[in-house]
Amino acid sequence: MSSIGRASVLIGAGTIVSRLSGLLRQVVLVAIVGSVQSYAGDAFGLANSLPNAIYAIISTGVLTAVIVPQIVKAASHSDGGRAFISKLFTLGTVILLIATALAMIAAPWIVALYTPASAAPDQIALATAFAYWCLPQIFFYGLYSLLGEVLNARKVFGPYTWAPIVNNVVSLVGFGVFLLIFGGPNTAVDQWTPAMIALLGGVATGGIVLQTIVLLVFWRRAGLQLRPDFQWRGVGLRHIGRLAGWTFLMVIIGQLAGIVQSRVLFEASGNGPAVLASQNAWLVFMLPYSLIVLSIGTPYFTQLSEHAAAGRDDRVRDDIIRSIRVLGLFIVAATAALVAASVPASRIFTNDSREAVAAAPVLLCFLVCLLPLAVLFVIQRTFYAYNDTRTPFFFTLVQGVLVAVTALGAGWALDAGLLPVAELAAAVALGQSLSSLVQVIIATAILNRRLGGIGIREWLLPLFRFILVGIPAGAAGWGVVLLCGGPEGWLSADRLTGALGSALVGGVVLVVYLGILALFRTPELAPALALGRRFLPER
Repeated sequence: MSSIGRASVLIGAGTIVSRLSGLLRQVVLVAIVGSVQSYAGDAFGLANSLPNAIYAIISTGVLTAVIVPQIVKAASHSDGGRAFISKLFTLGTVILLIATALAMIAAPWIVALYTPASAAPDQIALATAFAYWCLPQIFFYGLYSLLGEVLNARKVFGPYTWAPIVNNVVSLVGFGVFLLIFGGPNTAVDQWTPAMIALLGGVATGGIVLQTIVLLVFWRRAGLQLRPDFQWRGVGLRHIGRLAGWTFLMVIIGQLAGIVQSRVLFEASGNGPAVLASQNAWLVFMLPYSLIVLSIGTPYFTQLSEHAAAGRDDRVRDDIIRSIRVLGLFIVAATAALVAASVPASRIFTNDSREAVAAAPVLLCFLVCLLPLAVLFVIQRTFYAYNDTRTPFFFTLVQGVLVAVTALGAGWALDAGLLPVAELAAAVALGQSLSSLVQVIIATAILNRRLGGIGIREWLLPLFRFILVGIPAGAAGWGVVLLCGGPEGWLSADRLTGALGSALVGGVVLVVYLGILALFRTPELAPALALGRRFLPER
């Protein structure tokens, strides 16, 4: 348990710095392209999301589902898995090069696929120009993910978490240079020149390139000597392909659902929160998810994979119960804090308090699925630990269909005059959250039956208890917002007060939340605080 705690702290500390520097990066980007009601911002947001979406699929789908369990198994080979990893890395690099080249060739069609027919031609042209600069990120994101997952499987967790800071620093400097030369915000499409497009797109991609190079430096720490190896016989391609086939089908589902969402969101571009505003809300949403779920859950997944490979189902069940209870305690606190501070937090990525009030509902609707996604992280990766990628495909299929249906429903309501354009992005976000809730219910039921019980009662009751405690804690945080002048008070006056206000509200929520848990002597509090104290510097 102590090794998991140390790994969690290492990952968590890196995630804190990475996410905070990422938030600063996004703040500067908003100063360049705007946020709410920005045609140029939505064009760049779409183009830059294309490689990001593929990266998310690679890092949480194909690699996590297939590579980590296979590397854990290969570690028992006489060479410690070195030959297997070299073959796998060479194969992955070739695939990534081909995928990136095809994406570059198909850039105009990809952009057209993600935008509705009603989108302005000049906005689509700008998005396509940005896409040519951003799509090379696919190769470097994929390479970074492949390197990082190998390091994680070898229990070298730090570099994968800390490397993105390099990307954020490069982007901050580059975006700062852009502001000095061209100023901002440049929200209209006709404001953008080829030089502006090249600088913004080049900086966005250059940061990813350096991020990957930094990760290569740490490769020897895993005790590996990487060399190109095109002799793929014996690497188990048939077995890996059978496992990866289902995850690639999940890729298709996710992409189709994302296409539907993007096309619907573009209907609000220039008139309310749309593509970029939704991405900013998702960035805030991902801050606690990355810090809590990934930092604590990643080491658990490596340990869980070892127990599953050894056939220790009882230990796997213990890992599931313990990880969900610890994750739930932290996640509910974060959810309550962000709900109360939704407007100040949104103000960080908008240009005035009015835009913050308009963007806050999008964040609130995403937060509905923060706790369910934390549970899904554990449940889904348990399937992966048992080399089962087929079952996750089916419950992901249900989620993808629901995401597309709810997004189309929001678009229909907009066309019918039943939904204001300012609430379209929030409706799409709520549909995604509800779809994820259904997904985690189905996944949990299947896994519980598969393993003959996963202690649902032992972790579900504590989660309900945390939620009950989170309600008065969130109310206390909202009281702070009201005392400070309400949603459009001084907490939302500018970006700095938005950040400070979010910290103030979050601090109050956390104190009340922990105080109530301590008052009722909640058993999960002591181990959670022990884990939290690991983040504090020693005397």
